[in-house]
Amino acid sequence: MDILKRIQERREQEEELKWEGTFREYLDLLKEKPHLAQSAHSRVYNMVTQAGVEEEENGHKKYAFFDEDIYGLDEAMERLVEEYFHPAARRLDVRKRILLLMGPVSGGKSTLVNLLKRGLEKYSYTDEGAVFAIKGCPMHEDPLHMIPHHLRDEFREEYGIRVEGSLSPLNTMRLEQDYEGRMEDVLVERIFFSEDKRTGIGTFSPSDPKSQDIADLTGSIDFSTIAEYGSESDPRAYRFDGELNKANRGMMEFQEMLKCDEKFLWHLLSLTQEGNFKAGRFALISADELIVAHTNEAEYRSFIANKKNEALHSRMIVMPVPYNLKVTQEERIYEKMIRESDIRDVHIAPHTLKVAAMFTILTRLKESKKASVDVLKKMYLYDGEDVEGFSDVDVEELKKEFSDEGMSGIDPRYVINRISSTIIKKEMTSINALDVLRSLKDGLDSHPSISKEDKERYLEFISLARKQYDDLAKKEVQKAFVYSYEESARTLMDNYLDNVEAYCNKAKLRDPLTGEELNPDERLMRSIEEQIGVSENAKKAFREEILIRISAYARKGKKFDYQSHERLREAIQKKLFADLKDIVKITTSTKTPDEQQLKKINEVVATLIDEHGYNSTSANELLKYVGSLLNR
Repeated sequence: MDILKRIQERREQEEELKWEGTFREYLDLLKEKPHLAQSAHSRVYNMVTQAGVEEEENGHKKYAFFDEDIYGLDEAMERLVEEYFHPAARRLDVRKRILLLMGPVSGGKSTLVNLLKRGLEKYSYTDEGAVFAIKGCPMHEDPLHMIPHHLRDEFREEYGIRVEGSLSPLNTMRLEQDYEGRMEDVLVERIFFSEDKRTGIGTFSPSDPKSQDIADLTGSIDFSTIAEYGSESDPRAYRFDGELNKANRGMMEFQEMLKCDEKFLWHLLSLTQEGNFKAGRFALISADELIVAHTNEAEYRSFIANKKNEALHSRMIVMPVPYNLKVTQEERIYEKMIRESDIRDVHIAPHTLKVAAMFTILTRLKESKKASVDVLKKMYLYDGEDVEGFSDVDVEELKKEFSDEGMSGIDPRYVINRISSTIIKKEMTSINALDVLRSLKDGLDSHPSISKEDKERYLEFISLARKQYDDLAKKEVQKAFVYSYEESARTLMDNYLDNVEAYCNKAKLRDPLTGEELNPDERLMRSIEEQIGVSENAKKAFREEILIRISAYARKGKKFDYQSHERLREAIQKKLFADLKDIVKITTSTKTPDEQQLKKINEVVATLIDEHGYNSTSANELLKYVGSLLNR
């Protein structure tokens, strides 16, 4: 990659996209592309939806815009889009509200806001997201504000565009003095959003209320120009450089809004409700921007408990942003954080992050009131796995059981901090699930916000996650021990299916060597079916269902194979593992293996490395650990 060449290409792209013309020419452009006059809320909604929307079988919508950075919060993102961005884009009353993201620490609130900001920057370079403003205006004002109020209804009839807001004091003066009132000659230019250049994106962070000036929000008087212009009320003597000014046409992030001094918050009342704010000795200044704030639940509860905040509270839309509750998505969070850190070169054994994610998710789940559901089943159900006796309807009911589920528990940063601590302390080049669970357990003592009761619960969850790892580890090793695993599984599957077909058709099998007629091997069939809990009474129905499935495949010209039936595949795997258990136990636990055993161990290590993603260290550690498990 030639970085300088890429920068040059970016400059050339900006030059190509630049547009400048008169207001008359801009109106001609609007005739062809009325979407150019969209509001800030509409621009955000279109940006999100144009990235792609997938409607799932359960009726929920998944927005591709959030996929690469927000993990496991599809339902929260759907609610955000459908309950805020969409109605706000349609100019419903929701757009007159501050969007307040509320959730636990490290839950993704800041990531979400940054994603919207970076997205708007990119979107402003597209045809659909193009933004035009009065040239030279520090607030990037909408040129349509020049249209007199008494003509706006007629303009809407002809162009299909609704105009809201009044021309700012500075541009009112410029129109009169620089253009002699001829608005058709006013220069208009295309602008590109940039947080760094303070164009269309602003960020306000409160500091000491005694020293912070309201000018940070609304701009300030330029005292050096008062002698030149003669008055503080001359708009040319005012710096329109506050965050509310610069964020006009786009969005402003209000960091830690609820910690802010009251005098800063009251400016948001008229901005959200009326679309304008007061600055200096001027009339109200119109602004079209999305205001996003974020806070945690404790601060929010404290804020609404104060009666003085009722007016501002009524002008907020509170969107909960809980922790992710899906194990596979939590893994993705850790993988992303590791990629961005200095520990990305350390070998992390398979299942390490999964087991850490299991522990983390368990701490976030609430115990269901339904006796048949424990937290472990709930964890698997939320992750989209099949749990016998439960359907998608049951999962939806579980999610509705607690409105605040996911608003507490262990955060992702804690897990990554413990992984980092383990690596640095022991100077390890390879870590496994046991290393991480041990580190997570050790870190609970020094975690500042964990109560004694929580610590006891979390220790139980570490034990629970450990048991899940034990099962994963045994399966991994047993699978690696199976020579030509897929071939062995298919052979066993074919043998089983031959027997099932004979059983259902009340026929006999012929021995391929002796030609002797044999009854279906009931012992073989039951040894497989029992692996997945098929009872004696249910065996006939199970076998008939298999035969029906084979017939259905045949009618469609498809071959029924090892991968065609999920439960049968699981049964075949478990049967193979059960048959190999003694071999695995002897081979892994022998301190002085003979030549044959040593050869088998080396084969297994090679399989773990080549097929399962281990390295030499983690593969040998896994074998030793599984050997100790099988000997207990």
